[in-house]
Amino acid sequence: MLLPEWLSIRPASTEKYGEIKQAITDLGLHTVCVEAHCPNITECWSGGTATFMVLGDLCTRGCRFCAVSKSAKGLQIDRLEPEKLARVIKKWGLEYVVITSVCRDDLDDQGAGHFARCISEIKKESPGTIVEVLIPDFKDDMHCLKTIADARPDVIGHNIETVRRLTPDVRDRRADYDQSLRVLADAKALDSRIYTKSAMMLGIGEREDEILQAMDDLRRVRVDFLALGQYLRPSQRHIEVKEYVRPDVFERLKGEAMNRGFRYVASGPFVRSSYKAGEFFVGSMIRNAQP
Repeated sequence: MLLPEWLSIRPASTEKYGEIKQAITDLGLHTVCVEAHCPNITECWSGGTATFMVLGDLCTRGCRFCAVSKSAKGLQIDRLEPEKLARVIKKWGLEYVVITSVCRDDLDDQGAGHFARCISEIKKESPGTIVEVLIPDFKDDMHCLKTIADARPDVIGHNIETVRRLTPDVRDRRADYDQSLRVLADAKALDSRIYTKSAMMLGIGEREDEILQAMDDLRRVRVDFLALGQYLRPSQRHIEVKEYVRPDVFERLKGEAMNRGFRYVASGPFVRSSYKAGEFFVGSMIRNAQP
């Protein structure tokens, strides 16, 4: 299927982008921007936002849409990763960072403790930086979720990825639509001051009524922020694209989501769960502060 004209992106390069990329490479850090082949990497890094992937770059799950490498056992944890991460963020003055990870079902705490240490180190070194975490489902283990919440990130995100009907075909068999909703509900229950967020990729065969139902399901568990973006197939081995959703449809869906009470919605072909994260968060706060 040929890419439509609205999915054309012009590559750009800036000094800040190059410096951040070199620093990340030198310290052996990983970013989902690179691992997931994100089309917005230059724009986001140049604009002061970045999404880091901790706990290695081998995922213990096999979702059919994801470009990250899979393995039954992940890499050995770099115990210095939290400090390295905080150092890069402080050095380059990143205003908003998203910390995500591969799934680590092979670890006793599924990596929650390491996640928490990353949050704490960033908060210590760069107290002005907004920290969002995009977490796995942790099998809806409340102890793991509490470990994350106690580290006080500003936003806890967990993606349902797609509509209920398509979940078994798109996500790993250990992932479940209702389990993801419980994770989001539990995160909010642990600390109502923490904003919650989820994301869906479109164009894999979902119907609009199913998208609207997913929005209702997310609002039922009090999710604050929603991101809607176009799925782009990483390779022929991954689930195929069924449709390239037009920008006007994304705009209409944004209106539907806002009418349902989300605090802010990012919706468009190039939107990813962490796309322009700073504007995503700060924009919503500015709007809520207006009389």
